[in-house]
Amino acid sequence: MKRFLALLLSPFARLADAAGGLSRLWAWTRLKIVIPELSEDCVVLGSIEIHGSRRIKTGRGLYLYRDLYFETVGHGEIEIGDRVVMSRGVHLVAFAGIRIGAGTMIGEYASIRDANHQYRNTSDLRDAPHDARPVSIGSNVWIGRGAIVLPGVHVGDRAVIGANAVVTRDVAPGAVVAGVPARPLATGVNRS
Repeated sequence: MKRFLALLLSPFARLADAAGGLSRLWAWTRLKIVIPELSEDCVVLGSIEIHGSRRIKTGRGLYLYRDLYFETVGHGEIEIGDRVVMSRGVHLVAFAGIRIGAGTMIGEYASIRDANHQYRNTSDLRDAPHDARPVSIGSNVWIGRGAIVLPGVHVGDRAVIGANAVVTRDVAPGAVVAGVPARPLATGVNRS
């Protein structure tokens, strides 16, 4: 019975595979329109929501999951290095600048933002101006699911940021940090 079912359903499986390929091609093409220098070796698994001035630079060999959100405001710029992987739901918001180094992997629903509202009792929060400071993520960094990197932070090469961490300070190269706010962990692992 299983063999008969497999034979009967195999044309539909091939059609679904072809449709998946077409949807990835469509997503890549839509992104290419916004980012003309997007390389052909980038894999784009779904549409990416892009807002603002669209000042985005991308490297080669990216692997971009669906439901990503990129926003650049004014002169803010997002720069993504070669072979970066961004999992589903990642948010990047740049008023000053966000730089992500080559080989970095960013987990689901992580958020990197380089600005905060200036809250004053006399102003409406929605219309308040922003304080922005650039964020720099080194090469081969691993950012866990749901982590948040805040304005002005520099993350060194080969650092690891634990899931759901809130990074408010610089992270040294090779360090492993976790928690709210993120603090270094003693791992006993040689990361050289």
